[in-house]
Amino acid sequence: MSIPSFIEGYGEVRRFAGAFAAPRDSLRAGARIRAQHPGESKVLPSIRAAILSCGLRDGATVSFHHHLRNGDDVLRAVMHEIAALGLRDIRVAASSLFPVHAPLVEHIRSGVVTRIVSSYVTGPVAEAIAAGDLAQPAVLQTHGGRARAIEAGELPIDVAFVAAPAADLHGNLNGVDGPSACGPLGYPMVDARHAGRVVAITDGLSPHPLTAIDIAQDCVDIVVPVASIGDASKIVSGTTRVTEDPVGLAIAATAARVIDASGLLVDGFSFQTGAGGISLAVAQDVAAIMRDKGVVGGFAAGGVHQGIVSMFRQGLFRTLFDVQCFDLAAVASYREDRGHVAMSASLYANPASKGALVNHLDCMVLGAAEVDLAFNVNVTAVGGGRIIGGSGGHADTAAGAKLALVTTRLSAGGSPKIVEAVECVTTPGETIDAVVTEAGVAVNPRRGDLRDRLAAAGLPLVDIARLRDLAARETGGVRSRAGTRGGRIVAVVEYRDGTVIDVVRERRNR
Repeated sequence: MSIPSFIEGYGEVRRFAGAFAAPRDSLRAGARIRAQHPGESKVLPSIRAAILSCGLRDGATVSFHHHLRNGDDVLRAVMHEIAALGLRDIRVAASSLFPVHAPLVEHIRSGVVTRIVSSYVTGPVAEAIAAGDLAQPAVLQTHGGRARAIEAGELPIDVAFVAAPAADLHGNLNGVDGPSACGPLGYPMVDARHAGRVVAITDGLSPHPLTAIDIAQDCVDIVVPVASIGDASKIVSGTTRVTEDPVGLAIAATAARVIDASGLLVDGFSFQTGAGGISLAVAQDVAAIMRDKGVVGGFAAGGVHQGIVSMFRQGLFRTLFDVQCFDLAAVASYREDRGHVAMSASLYANPASKGALVNHLDCMVLGAAEVDLAFNVNVTAVGGGRIIGGSGGHADTAAGAKLALVTTRLSAGGSPKIVEAVECVTTPGETIDAVVTEAGVAVNPRRGDLRDRLAAAGLPLVDIARLRDLAARETGGVRSRAGTRGGRIVAVVEYRDGTVIDVVRERRNR
């Protein structure tokens, strides 16, 4: 791993030293507060008026959240006004960026935006970063790492712009009412508590106090009513459905057997899974085992989707802790179901908090673009620097869960997924317990206890090196990390504690 001690545009580097090497004590920074006078209205007529009222200047940091995912229109609208006002050198601190945020590319190329901090980037913005268009390296954090950095004052936010499906005249906000309901506002909860100014942009303005509140009025400075904040139907990913592929279903069935054999699947079981096709199938299979055994779980958590909602409504979990909704079924459940509760990104995954929920997970099911012989996982960059996303909550949940499972096919698209060394380390191998593939289950040597349990249950165990060889045989070769090095650093990959675990360099053959 070649990480310099100083990165131009980033600064001095604190290198990753281990998943649990960070000091347990940390500081929480205070937020600047502007008091509201009696009778003063928070409602302003336009986004431009809000920007001017906040006194935004060149070099400022503005934040956005991604609860509307690929249906969000607030970032585009705000950045259009910022550019029209002639502001430059803006840092965009967005919890995630999607293809819908393509208009940001022009602001990057024009110098309006010179810095980006995010937990996940895909689409045209990711391509622009990989091509070296951004003046300074992007910083890719984890969801928990972003919350930690904001609370610690390492990521100071001048103005947080909150896409609010519902807002009242006092500035109370929620994500379950209004025409663009998207579920709990877990990510901007942190921004709203710590930003210098907070601007709620809503297409669901109410004259009366809301009966459900995700972000309270004491955190909000300005409310701007607009015609639309986006299209909530586009929070649904094209991959958010149970796989019908026989290989994927077989992997899911094996993963469910691993969870059962681990000894964790008892009353009080806590669970999280991603929204990919195999992960959804794992949830389905785990639900069947829980019904057969009469197990009632304590909670399911994370980004919530229809599969987890179904388990909850069947009585298989007592509580859902929800930081964001992956589909409209989850939105409806958050609105209707007692026991489906919101959590902030900090409560979810902040490694410096007093009670991150990830630390109480029994099992997390994860995906991967690549896994290597040291069980390191890459979900950030492949193909010589092509940025495909980022950690999100991947590294956070892997560190916290008692059982962190990666489910993956041996290869995809003609490329191996089990490799000698991953191109970019997103999640360190020390936090991954096992990798489940169609060719068997590789258990991390750190988990001899787990290997013994799985062997006793008759699971098909295989060495990780054997999986690499099988993947190479399927695809005709193994990519080498060494072949991706060279070129200037275009993105810095931070672990959840703020240390640098890897970097992404400018793509070759532009």
